Amino acid sequence: MQIFEHLKVDFMGKRKFFYILSSSLFLLGMLSIVFRGLEFGIDFKGGSEIILKFEKPVNIGALRNEIEKIGLGSMELKTYGSDNAVLIRTELQTIPANIYPKVIQSIQSEIDKVIPGIERKIIDSTINSITFAFPNPDTTNIIVEKVFAAGFQAAKISEEPSNTKMGVSIGISDWIKDNLREKIKDNPFQVLKEDQIGPKVGKELKTDAIIAVFLSLVGILVYLAFRFKFIFALGAVVALFHDVLITLGLYAILYGLIPGLNLEVDLAIVAAFLTLIGYSVNDTVIVFDRVRENLKIHKTMPLYDVLNLSINRTMSRTVLTGGTTLLAVFVILVFGGEVLRAFAFTLFFGIIIGTYSSIFVASAIVLEYVNKTKKKVEF
Repeated sequence: MQIFEHLKVDFMGKRKFFYILSSSLFLLGMLSIVFRGLEFGIDFKGGSEIILKFEKPVNIGALRNEIEKIGLGSMELKTYGSDNAVLIRTELQTIPANIYPKVIQSIQSEIDKVIPGIERKIIDSTINSITFAFPNPDTTNIIVEKVFAAGFQAAKISEEPSNTKMGVSIGISDWIKDNLREKIKDNPFQVLKEDQIGPKVGKELKTDAIIAVFLSLVGILVYLAFRFKFIFALGAVVALFHDVLITLGLYAILYGLIPGLNLEVDLAIVAAFLTLIGYSVNDTVIVFDRVRENLKIHKTMPLYDVLNLSINRTMSRTVLTGGTTLLAVFVILVFGGEVLRAFAFTLFFGIIIGTYSSIFVASAIVLEYVNKTKKKVEF
């Protein structure tokens, strides 16, 4: 399928206008990052993150008041994609020492509900778990099943028929669940996700993410320098920096402004940026390949005209490929749910910015270099 078959647009003649546009977007994004900052997810900050899904819509203000009473200190609450899902975030990774005995008592009470007065012994206890021993395997199996059904992370220590031990993991979510079930009895809920990451691990993940993006750009620079010429490689990598920084600035600008869109920077978003880099450089390589072909065919044609000719000739492919990809990403953005929404948002705007930068950043840099140095580009 061919569209724009006889397109003749003077893209390079409009490059100065787009220099101003890119500079404005870049400056606005950087100012937003400096003054508003980026909101990092638990992957990079460390702490605990719990997602609860209620059967009916929940009042965030009332829920916040209830959670503040359970002794876990300052916690962040917000809706998670819908009125009946709530994201709870805290810097704590484990139950506070003063709350720990209350959690144990809650587990003990649940055991007594199953078999009142059952003989039991605590054989191991840490800040993250507790292990009980019961008189016989049958009793153990019954208690494990009932305690697990009550919402605790209970399991048999061994699958051996003679097993008489039950382990119960103790997390932030267990204490929240136990308290909320007592206080919000008319609106049952379930825990969709609970993540715990220490601050040291979060810092390492943040450093590793920056290194991953930087090394990918260096690798692309080296590859394109061999495949084309260094100035082409430099133009492509500058365009990629342009794409990443403007999209990142968009995160800072729009955070908290779009209801239902969780624009936090986490590992999934780093994956989206790496995907964006790969997609954008592919579009740039297509244009540069056509430039190389046209330079060999039209040896006396000025580079200005060769760039315009190449961009016009590849526009059909760019629009069809980019348009179909945008359509797929848009469907994920709208219907993919909260977990995929930020990833799809990054790709959606990143593809648009990446296509734009292939024309008005990467190609324009090559032209500016040649105009300044007066060197002729030959392959």
